[in-house]
Amino acid sequence: MKGKELLYTIELLEQEKGISKESIIELLEESILSAIKKRLNQDLDIEVKLDIETGDFKVFQIKKVVEDDKVKDPRKEISLSDAQKIDPEVKVGDTVRLPFAIEDMGRIAAKATMQVLSQRLTQLERDIVYETFKKREGDIIQGVISREDRGNIIVDLMGKAEGILPPREQVKNERYRRGDTMKFYIVEVKKGKGGEPRIILSRTHPKLLEKLFEKEMPEVVAGLVSVKSVARDPGERAKVAVSANDPDIDPVGACIGVRGARIQSIVRELHGENIDVVLYSENPEEFIANALKPAKVKKILLDEENKTAKVIVDDDQFSLALGRRGQNVRLAAKLTGWKIDIKTASEYGLSETEENEE
Repeated sequence: MKGKELLYTIELLEQEKGISKESIIELLEESILSAIKKRLNQDLDIEVKLDIETGDFKVFQIKKVVEDDKVKDPRKEISLSDAQKIDPEVKVGDTVRLPFAIEDMGRIAAKATMQVLSQRLTQLERDIVYETFKKREGDIIQGVISREDRGNIIVDLMGKAEGILPPREQVKNERYRRGDTMKFYIVEVKKGKGGEPRIILSRTHPKLLEKLFEKEMPEVVAGLVSVKSVARDPGERAKVAVSANDPDIDPVGACIGVRGARIQSIVRELHGENIDVVLYSENPEEFIANALKPAKVKKILLDEENKTAKVIVDDDQFSLALGRRGQNVRLAAKLTGWKIDIKTASEYGLSETEENEE
């Protein structure tokens, strides 16, 4: 590969692969240096530099400047008087770079260059992909379903990398068809065999729903509303607790929108997952009561030491408070962080008079 050709290739790699020109040049210089040292089989201090004007590689021998009568190893040292013929300003202790001729330098450079472009640049590209996605760990990303591989769903991430959606991170009732576009939560980014980045994705993680709110709800994006906690039964139902940072805003209404218009975009993204948006409160009793909606709560008894709550509801509200297969109370417990025990008024023995007094 000729000089100008090489410079053009470096620029092309920088544009197409996102690898900096400096990184490519450094790799090439290191590779050629390694090839030269192997060929010389001598303990010399050698430096290789690419001339960015011509695209040619130049080789220099580095020697330390010593007093005229102190040269012990001519391979690594040069006398002050000889060094000053090259650079009059040089002093003892400095180093000088001497042009170093290598037989068949062109062939060595060409061979080393091709090896770097075919091998080491691949690793560098992998490192850059790893660093790029590592920074996005804990965020959401859009991807296109590519294929299935031994139970894993492989996802094309913006054409820059492939993500892995393992079986444990897949929603049971979701179908992952080739070409479908979805949003995913980036659970973890790590290096696999050969340094290839492994980007682990999720469709079940509660943070997926939280991030969808943070990126797609206008009031949340603007910082007027905050998401305080999320609980999910992926693919079935979820609860999201929100609070307002502006007293003039109804955070629940802002997230649901007129006739549910705003929340529907997220429901569609999660393929019909039913989402309850509830009002967060610093008061545990209020928060638990809100989390159990649509059931109406009559009384709450808190055991703060064990963080358990006994919740009393009217008899006709009991099944609603529990939810199908206990889903409503289970999600409310996850959302609030309190263990919740539902009791009916008659079971608890709360008379009508006692209810009125309460």
